[in-house]
Amino acid sequence: MFSFKRTGMALLAMAITPAFAAEPDWSAYGQLLQRHVSAGEIDGVKLNTVNYSAWRIDPLWPQVISQLETFPAEQLKTRDEKLSFYINAYNILAIKMVLDHWPAESIKDAGSLLRPVWRKNVGTLHGKTVTLQGVEDDLIRSLDEPRIHMAIVCASVSCPDLRAEPYRTDILNTQLDDQTRQFLHNADKGVAIEGNKVQVSKIFDWFEDDFGGEEGVAAFIRRYRELPANSNIDADIDYNWKLNGS
Repeated sequence: MFSFKRTGMALLAMAITPAFAAEPDWSAYGQLLQRHVSAGEIDGVKLNTVNYSAWRIDPLWPQVISQLETFPAEQLKTRDEKLSFYINAYNILAIKMVLDHWPAESIKDAGSLLRPVWRKNVGTLHGKTVTLQGVEDDLIRSLDEPRIHMAIVCASVSCPDLRAEPYRTDILNTQLDDQTRQFLHNADKGVAIEGNKVQVSKIFDWFEDDFGGEEGVAAFIRRYRELPANSNIDADIDYNWKLNGS
């Protein structure tokens, strides 16, 4: 028979023990972003640059990888929990791909003609080996959220900027709107307007279906900035695959 004292202590312990988090504690990853991501310019393009040389030797990096690779899938219940987790996962694994093949001038250097970098094994999630393409197509795009294309970062100059904070479920919608707005107002890689001519990122060509086709692309952009009434949209801004840092 338990004593009242022991039973009371057990109940107290249960009361103060937090429930399993629906997403990881991203504080270590957040510190890496704060330390090693800063505003800069590469080839005349303004962007958030990544200090890969410092990132790769930061003692927090192995901790972030371990945390990501051991997080159980069953704790991700809602769509937003999955979105925030897998966006962070993609960005972390893209950085890992670069650092696993350091030094590199482009993330594409890690691949080849026969096996592009996107199809190379880069790490594990939920006990399964994954590729960047697999994370993007099977885990993120399947959640039907076109703004993810402004949030996942393939470690290149013309990609959307790497946000200097982790994506979090409680503020995800605000973060995705902000990311989209920033990208679409960057004339060097998002949207450039000259008269009725509108040039947009090749992302809108590669993933046109995710935006609802050609008309959907225009409607998506107009949610975040004005376009000429009779605009002619071409997804032909040059895509710079140079690494988004050094």
